[in-house]
Amino acid sequence: MTKLTKNRKAALEKIDRKAVYPLEDAIDLVKETTTVNFDASVDVDVRLGVDPRKANQMVRGSVILPHGTGKTKRVLVLCNADKEDEAKEAGADYVGLDDYIEKIKQGWVDIDVVITQPSVMPKVGPLGKILGPRGIMPNPKTGTVTNDIAGAVKEAKAGKVDFKVDKYGIIHAAVGKVSFEKNKLADNIKELVNTIIQLKPAAAKGTYLISLYLSSTMSPGIKIDPKSVRK
Repeated sequence: MTKLTKNRKAALEKIDRKAVYPLEDAIDLVKETTTVNFDASVDVDVRLGVDPRKANQMVRGSVILPHGTGKTKRVLVLCNADKEDEAKEAGADYVGLDDYIEKIKQGWVDIDVVITQPSVMPKVGPLGKILGPRGIMPNPKTGTVTNDIAGAVKEAKAGKVDFKVDKYGIIHAAVGKVSFEKNKLADNIKELVNTIIQLKPAAAKGTYLISLYLSSTMSPGIKIDPKSVRK
């Protein structure tokens, strides 16, 4: 059995694991129980009443957090030559096509977002087995397969978060940093959760939003009252 550290034990003592906290109280607790010596990420886990094995109950999408994630995203644009200047001017970190496709096939994945054009998807498609498991495969549903390259790059840099329900029916997403002001974290969390609510599949029956948990890097999970998050 793993031995609890002094800090971990102190953090657990501050949280009633059976309680359901209002959003603002949960944010306070995350800040109080984060003991790492760096600016930890704040994450939300949303358990949904869906069966992701069924195509008509898959939940995926994207949201632009009003206050960003606190992380600078490395953006790769795979495009034809006529779109390269547009991508560079919008702030893309890497721009090209065949050379980067080959680089990815050889194992390079030092990127956070991949954006491409519909016309080059036949070339990009085979990268799915590499980019898919990392959650960065371009997809029209998340706005990363588009002819508006500049708009997609700017959104990614502004704090756009792509999300997808996993095989257990849970969506995991980063919503900021512990150093964020309380109201900014609250705004980001509400924007994410309410976007997920709007994407409820028609085929999903019963309770859709089953549970919400807030945590930071290495902190305990804190259960949130869904009513305190709805707009």
